Amino acid sequence: MTTFDELGLQPTLLRALRDLKFTAPTPIQALSIPPALQGRDILASAQTGSGKSAAFGLPIIQLLLDRPRGKTQALILAPTRELAEQICVHLGALSKHTDLRIAAVYGGVGFGKQIDAFKRGTEIIVATPGRLMDHMRSGNVRLNNVSMLVLDEADRMLDMGFLPAVRRLLESLPKIRQTFFFSATLPPAISVLVRDMLDNPVKVELAIENRAVDTLTQRIYSVPQESKTQLLVELLKDNDIYSAIAFTRTKSRANRLAAVLQKNNVPTDLIHGDRSQSQRTRALDNLKRGKCRILVATDIAARGIDIAELGHVINYDVPLAAEDYIHRIGRTARAQAKGEAITFVASEEESLIRGIEFALGHRLERTINPLFPEASIAPPKPKVIYRSRTRRR
Repeated sequence: MTTFDELGLQPTLLRALRDLKFTAPTPIQALSIPPALQGRDILASAQTGSGKSAAFGLPIIQLLLDRPRGKTQALILAPTRELAEQICVHLGALSKHTDLRIAAVYGGVGFGKQIDAFKRGTEIIVATPGRLMDHMRSGNVRLNNVSMLVLDEADRMLDMGFLPAVRRLLESLPKIRQTFFFSATLPPAISVLVRDMLDNPVKVELAIENRAVDTLTQRIYSVPQESKTQLLVELLKDNDIYSAIAFTRTKSRANRLAAVLQKNNVPTDLIHGDRSQSQRTRALDNLKRGKCRILVATDIAARGIDIAELGHVINYDVPLAAEDYIHRIGRTARAQAKGEAITFVASEEESLIRGIEFALGHRLERTINPLFPEASIAPPKPKVIYRSRTRRR
């Protein structure tokens, strides 16, 4: 087994890894860190939860140790505020034994501290594209000293309409730089961006089917759409579900679900795009501290949220894409901990769940619905030949 000591990292970084009790690199880290330390561009296909922050963070920190301070030299772009904040916190822990400065720049909060970070020449900036563009239009930031660029969750940036902003940002960066590009998928629009951004990159591909870990249990309840809330309340009578994120498809459904849970005396909080940054931060903090039992969320929370002891993910609504399902369930069973993903499937969502099963390469376990046990028979097996996961060599 590869160890961090074999990756060419300096003692200050190895010390930080020991402080964090990280004993062995994940596959994405083992494959990305050595070429990144050599200055190579990296093109990686990997999901959230695979250790990406350290995969690009450790090389960036080490390469900056011998460079002058007082200039922004590394820029990390992330699609959501939560992911930007999470990366900033993680890199702060990895660089704790250095004098490098790291700041997060995202919307929903005031400009003052972010402007100060740019004026100080904070060495590493983690930003969402929209807020960074706001600062550039106001003349608060210059990026002419950036020598390392990271695009994290690039496919999510495309989904959120950030691709034009990313292209405008690229025009403000030095042409000669090292680039790290992370995306779960590479749709055509992103493939063009890859060709424009990267110079002979090292490719690191981790297949989607390897992302569901052995410690994660996945099961399905067939349930009428109008009975989903009643089923969730029934399942919560079992205290085994003590800390969970319940994902809904829309903000309005999230609001309604949270209101019903609160009426049933279930400690609940909310996170979605209409919530202020302070509300979103407080909601996550409440879940981490055990002050709320259920965090009701839209897919804004599906990526970049690291809650070490999250026991369950509940797909109140089946996601529209298999990639979103993978991201959602990746919130639990992290760092070899046990976790469970529960999905409520209404009849009109059966085609969506079949698509997810096809992407996973296996069928998901159907569980008897305690509300309608006589109607909990699994639907007939679809005539689909799942893709083999055995690669020919």
